[in-house]
Formats: sequence, C-alpha cells, structure tokens
Amino acid sequence: MSIRLKKTAVGFITASVLAFASLTQAAAPLSVPGATTVTTEEAKKLWDSGAVFIDSRKKEDWEDGHIAKAVHLDRGDRENYTRDKVSNMFKKDQALVTYCYGKVCTRSSQMAADLVGVGYTNVYFYREGFPGWSFAGYPIESK
Repeated sequence: MSIRLKKTAVGFITASVLAFASLTQAAAPLSVPGATTVTTEEAKKLWDSGAVFIDSRKKEDWEDGHIAKAVHLDRGDRENYTRDKVSNMFKKDQALVTYCYGKVCTRSSQMAADLVGVGYTNVYFYREGFPGWSFAGYPIESK
C-alpha cells in the first residue's frame, strides 16, 4: 500500500471515529455541586409537593412529551436562555427540579449548575429524567 493511500485510509478512519463520537452523548454526571440529585421516587414526591420541574430539552422533544406541569426552558436557546433572564424566572428559594433525557443527557446537570450559579438555593437534579419518569408511569403531557 502506498504512503498516499495509507494517509487517506488513516484520514478516513479518523474522520469516521470523530463523526461517531459526535453522535454519541456524554453521560450525565452523578451529581452537581450545590444541587441535590434525586431518584424517580424522590422526584415524584417533589412534584406532588409543588416543586417546579424544568425541562431543558429542545422544543421538539418537549412537544413530543414532558413531565406534566413542567416548564420548558431550552438550555440550547442562546437568545432566551441567558444569565439575566434565568436569574429572574423563579424565587431564589423555590424548589426547582431540572431534567432532560436521563443518564445520557447533560443539559439538566448543566442547567442545575447554572441555577446554583445565579443564586438558587433549592435546586434538584433529576438524573433519570423523562425516561425514568415515563417508565414509572407518572403523569406526562404532550403538545
């Protein structure tokens, strides 16, 4: 095999690996400093007590189905998801539960960190997210 062909093959393999890596999602962390990680059962108790659930997924995903009574706040929406806007959305001591796609999604952990960073003191990170909630048979809604 010629050197040029080897370089082409290596380039193709490298590009393929990078493309595949970009398709896979990073695992959500087990915890977020300043927030409390909750299980599905604990999340349901918070929901029953009136905590605000914040869905951090894209609009299309939200519309397909979300935890009943949840608020949609797309963390990827750079126009509407700003430090100033987020810091004024809820009371600073209000119970806030962030969630997304579960263990394969980092949006909710990042949002929990964002909320803690702007001074919220009662933040919960629901790592199991929408898949855990819907699998448990808890109330969901769709648009």
